[in-house]
Amino acid sequence: MKVDILTLFPDMFTGVFESSILKRAQEVGAFKYNLVDFRDYTIDKHRKVDDYPYGGGAGMVLKPQPIFDAVDDLVQQDESKPRIILMCPQGETFNQRKAEELAQEDHLILICGHYEGYDERIREHLVTDEISIGDYVLTGGELGAMVVTDSIVRLQSDVLGNQDSAAHDSFSNQLLEHPHYTRPHNFRDMTVPEVLTSGNHQKIEDWRTYQSLKRTYIRRPDLLEQITLSDEQQQMLEDIKVNHDVATEG
Repeated sequence: MKVDILTLFPDMFTGVFESSILKRAQEVGAFKYNLVDFRDYTIDKHRKVDDYPYGGGAGMVLKPQPIFDAVDDLVQQDESKPRIILMCPQGETFNQRKAEELAQEDHLILICGHYEGYDERIREHLVTDEISIGDYVLTGGELGAMVVTDSIVRLQSDVLGNQDSAAHDSFSNQLLEHPHYTRPHNFRDMTVPEVLTSGNHQKIEDWRTYQSLKRTYIRRPDLLEQITLSDEQQQMLEDIKVNHDVATEG
């Protein structure tokens, strides 16, 4: 996968993209990135990429010319048709399903904005997707682009040490992940649940499913409305509801 990132602050990415899983992804050949300072594409003699909005108002707006020209250049270098993603608080809220969808692409172009916003012609005539990482406003799109890139790249083959890790992450099956434990077995009189040391793989899997359903029901019940549970999972959920409600009332 290739990811081109249009940004006015390319130095922000170096530490993140050259560390941890993103670094490993490059080492195994699953990911490469290209940072494009779209200020280099401006035809303004003062290298300006923004201007005052027509009609007045506070803030500055990114001009279309540098961004269009930068994207044109990147697309001409690649015969494929990349997804062109605008990082924007007005965009579709990013989630694991979107990450899995974008992970199937060979080439992505992410555009990071700054200032008050984008010239609307960028939104209407250039991009294929608009993405927001949450209902809040950041100084620019760079942090959001890092989040999106990390969540997508870790899904590429051979990036994670254990390919089952991504499949069992929270949100991958629309449920929150079950609790995890490791050594020591007894830490300050807090012990690991016995089922996890029983060696009975079916009981362990049942426990994990139950705990995942329980955690989702308590913390994110809205997620349960988006999936179809098996009969066994539904029975578990009913038991969870009863026990949780009794404990809450108590």
